[in-house]
Amino acid sequence: MSLEDYERHYASLSDSGCESVSGAHTSGTFSSEEEKLHYIPIRVLGKGAFGEATLYRRTEDNSLVVWKEIDLNNLSDKKRRDVMNEISILSILQHHNIIAYFNHFLDKNTLLIELEYCNGGNLYDKINQQKGKLFTEEVVIWYLYQIASAVAHIHKAGVLHRDIKTLNIFLTKTNLIKLGDYGLAKKLDSEYSMAETCVGTPYYMSPELCQGVKYNFKSDIWAMGCVIFELLTLTRTFDATNPLNLCVKIVQGNWTMEVNSDVYSPELIKIVYACLDQDPEKRPTADQILDQPIISCVRPALEERVAVLNSAIRKPKLSTVSDTPVAVVTTRSREVYFWGGGKFTPQKLDLFKGGNSAQQVCAGETHFAVVTVEKELYTWASVQGGAKMVGQLGHGDQASYRQPRKVERLQGKAIRQVACGADFTACVTDEDQMYMFGSDYYGCIGVENDMGMEVLEPVLLEFFQERPVRQVSCGDNHVVVLTHCGDIYSWGCGEHGRLGLDCEDDFASPMLVEVPKSASIDSVYCGSDGTFFLTESGRVLACGNNEQNKLGLNQGITGIKNHPGEGHQEIPYTTTLTLVKQLARFKIQIIAPGKTHTAAIDERGRLMTFGCNKYGQLGVKDFKKHQGVQLLLGPFGGKVVTKVSCGDGFTIAATEDNQIFAWGNAGNGRLGMPADRGFGSEVCPALPRPIFGSLHHVPDLSCRGWHTILIMEKVLNSKTIRSNSSGLSIGSGIGQGSSSSLDLGIEPGSDSELRDGILGGTVEADMEERGLETPIFSMESKTNESSCPSWLRKELMDAEFIPMPDEGSRDSMSGPLASSFSESATLPYEELQELKAAAAAATSGNGLMQTACVDYERVNGLESGAWKRSSLSQQDGPQTCCQASRELAQLQEMVKRQDATIQLLQKQYKDQLEENERLWRAIHDLRLGADHCENNHESRSLSDE
Repeated sequence: MSLEDYERHYASLSDSGCESVSGAHTSGTFSSEEEKLHYIPIRVLGKGAFGEATLYRRTEDNSLVVWKEIDLNNLSDKKRRDVMNEISILSILQHHNIIAYFNHFLDKNTLLIELEYCNGGNLYDKINQQKGKLFTEEVVIWYLYQIASAVAHIHKAGVLHRDIKTLNIFLTKTNLIKLGDYGLAKKLDSEYSMAETCVGTPYYMSPELCQGVKYNFKSDIWAMGCVIFELLTLTRTFDATNPLNLCVKIVQGNWTMEVNSDVYSPELIKIVYACLDQDPEKRPTADQILDQPIISCVRPALEERVAVLNSAIRKPKLSTVSDTPVAVVTTRSREVYFWGGGKFTPQKLDLFKGGNSAQQVCAGETHFAVVTVEKELYTWASVQGGAKMVGQLGHGDQASYRQPRKVERLQGKAIRQVACGADFTACVTDEDQMYMFGSDYYGCIGVENDMGMEVLEPVLLEFFQERPVRQVSCGDNHVVVLTHCGDIYSWGCGEHGRLGLDCEDDFASPMLVEVPKSASIDSVYCGSDGTFFLTESGRVLACGNNEQNKLGLNQGITGIKNHPGEGHQEIPYTTTLTLVKQLARFKIQIIAPGKTHTAAIDERGRLMTFGCNKYGQLGVKDFKKHQGVQLLLGPFGGKVVTKVSCGDGFTIAATEDNQIFAWGNAGNGRLGMPADRGFGSEVCPALPRPIFGSLHHVPDLSCRGWHTILIMEKVLNSKTIRSNSSGLSIGSGIGQGSSSSLDLGIEPGSDSELRDGILGGTVEADMEERGLETPIFSMESKTNESSCPSWLRKELMDAEFIPMPDEGSRDSMSGPLASSFSESATLPYEELQELKAAAAAATSGNGLMQTACVDYERVNGLESGAWKRSSLSQQDGPQTCCQASRELAQLQEMVKRQDATIQLLQKQYKDQLEENERLWRAIHDLRLGADHCENNHESRSLSDE
């Protein structure tokens, strides 16, 4: 067996062994496999009435989500009902303009609700940012349509929101509206049903709420009218210095000002005043608002716009009833380092940390670019001596900023990807639109040179507005784009055929590249003067300059290898997409083209290099010319390579076990190590060497010219949180989306009362800017009393409360825990010993009921003691005892199966270690034999000379 065969066999055994130990592919005993979802906290977004809202990144798809973290210990029963009510409502509402609910988890006594993230703030902040400048009617209609669509949807579902206000209307950076915060929402059986509890925020309370009478869906229409009034006037609809005066103004319809009829059309003003009619019966429904001519004439275009904007948002997969995911929350610290161009040691950038941590980095010949987790773009110069820029930074001038600076011209755009050329930059937004800026000398900006040779600010490429962009890659002087429909476009310098257009002409606008019919392109990678195209099957196509075989296009000639100069056929360049046959036996995942050489990673994490080896950049221990692809097995010792990038004569790679390697030309700081450590300009290590002492995970890495920039990540701590199926489920009486009852120690009762805060639970920030020095209602947050004003509370206490039609639904939410123990449940290894101890104690006859009950709670993930031992009354003794005995027998049976499985896994793991050790010895012996043969050959050559 050859060395390569041993390596391949060993890698396959190692892979299968790891999977076997981890249980990813075990069957039989592990019949209910848990899905793990990994989250990384980014920053705290704010605090509400019930708890904190924290931004997280889900690593499976890099999507951003919000977790509402609620401490159940600090909530009264009625507030717990509000929290669980929000989960129930959100679980049945699925609409483009409604905050999406993804999942919820229970971490001891903390409830975690996973929701959609809106990166554009809320409508309250949007109105304040206008600073007195009125919105255009087109913008108001855009907002009105989205709000009315969301309200129409929740009303059709029988849900009364009861807290519509500007603070609860969220925005994305693309001005997409999302209606959220359903903590006070209520389910009504029909449009004629009425609610009675006084809830909501006072500025948006309807007259019927102020008068303490019954209300229905038309109360939401009133609040929506108040929101649209604010959009038209930039001020609150009703304002006062005390609650009584405010309610009087609301009942009398005495709004603060009239809408400017010189700016807005009579049709739009009429809709707003109709929503603010004192008689609820005269107010239109949300559907009637959408049918108004001012909206209906543009409704198809608005619907399409909403659909397109939503499709561009990267959302996590919605959990289903059968899913039982486990949340793995890992706190990590991310740092950005760069070096080269005279900087011999890595330079840390303090700007990119915490909530502003980096998501993607890219290096150009003269500048760097970073995209943060919140999708903002930063750029800065990497040139020496303060040379002028030509617009590649996108800041509107030619200054060479030496520190990262946000590209303000892209404010409001969610940047998904950035790519740097020699002196220009391209970026793609979440809407799949493309912006470019910098030098247009070769036509790389793609606007036919209409904006001059230097484009100092980002310009939208209208060509791709109808062709959504999936990925962009930039060479020194050319650009290649892959669209979502699989088409390839290229433009810029065409020398050596790098554009793949079957010619060497330059093009100043995107040109369609002809792709072989059998090839489905998955990604594109631009080198300095060549381009690689990676197919979905792992094959590689290339075009451009193949000098020193850096595209891997040279073909070997079999049968005459011993004849000098005739062992291969050189292909200097190609102008069309050509299959790289030297890589055909590998399934390539990543291609990293450099200036004179290229590196690639296959699906098994093996690294291979080809091209020029003048400085040892191929990593094969010498500086000789090599014609074929070099598979770097020995230097990495079986390590799985995850990231690689090539610069001018050097290579940087990162491995799965958190090590970073560098080799090749060390001049001018390329390898990030000072000259006094043996990495001076006269030293060129031809073997990969680790360059960082401590272990770091590398999420992204980029090299260009002399420069390198990368993201380093360290894991600080990690914890696992069981999903909503582990003892906590949404209420069954709310809608079809729920399946089981809920028990959190909540007693049946009336609707939730007024939340802490201004009758609605959220204190609006910066009230000074809106005409109020302080909140008009006094807060008594240290007591358990309602924050309702005494005069209004008296009215409510004296009122006759009529039971709601959905009383049965609320009763169902307070029933006992309905979950049953599943024989297929898989418990962590640490809990097995506790189960054994519990079973042993139970069989002794002492404390049978208590032990069975406590362990039953632990099996279902409820360690908070939701069931009290004292709750087992004596009259229920026989029945409960039989049930506990059955549960105990199930526990004992499961413990036996878990023990057998663990023993089997331990045996498999031990056998695998022995097999690995044997293979390593065989590989070592082969290497010694190969070295011995090489030494003998060299000795014979010297003696012959």
